Amino acid sequence: MIQAAPACVTAFIGQERLASGPLAEVALAVMRASGSAAESTILIFNDADGRPLDLDLRGSERDIIARLPQPASHPQLSAEDPSVPEPRGRGRPRLGVVAREVTLLPRHWEWLGAQPGGASVALRKLVEAARRSSGDLNRSRAARDAAYHFMSAMAGNLPGFEEASRALFGDDRRRFVALIAGWPGDIRDHIVRLAFSDRAEG
Repeated sequence: MIQAAPACVTAFIGQERLASGPLAEVALAVMRASGSAAESTILIFNDADGRPLDLDLRGSERDIIARLPQPASHPQLSAEDPSVPEPRGRGRPRLGVVAREVTLLPRHWEWLGAQPGGASVALRKLVEAARRSSGDLNRSRAARDAAYHFMSAMAGNLPGFEEASRALFGDDRRRFVALIAGWPGDIRDHIVRLAFSDRAEG
C-alpha cells in the first residue's frame, strides 16, 4: 500500500512508454489509454524505486484522483509532542536546535572541547561532512536499485538480463549500456535514466 504519492511515475503499455510525470497526470493518461489497449499490459512505476504501483483506476477521473495517495506532508507540531523542544529564553533565535543525549568517552569529550566553537559546533561539522561524503554513494545505490527493480519487471526475460545486472551492480556503465543496447528503446532509455541520470557522463 502506498503511503504517499511518488514525486514522479512512468507508465508503460507493453514495451512502450505511455507517460511520465506526477502520479495524477499519469494515472489519468493510463485510464484514457486503457480502453484502446485492452490486449496490452499497462504498468505504472515509481521512478524513485523502480517498483510497479497498484492503483485503482475505476470510475470517473474525479473518482480516480480522490483515491490516489496524497503527497507527503509534515504533520503540524503539537505542544504535547515530546519531540518538540521546550520554548527557549528571550533573545535566543529559533534555529530548530534539539537537545539530546550524546554518550562519548572522556577522550572524545576532551577533543571536542578543544575544537573552535566547542563540542556542539564540532559535532555539527562532523555530521555535515559525513552527510556530504556519503550522499553521492547513497544516491548511486538508490538509483542502481531502482533501475534493477524496473529491469526485473520489464526486461527479466530479455537477452543478456543476467549479464547486464552484473554490470549494473559492478558499476560498469559502458558494459551495461552495451549489453542493453538491443533492448526495446523505451525500456532501455528508462533504465539508463533511472540508473545514471544524476551522474556525469563517463
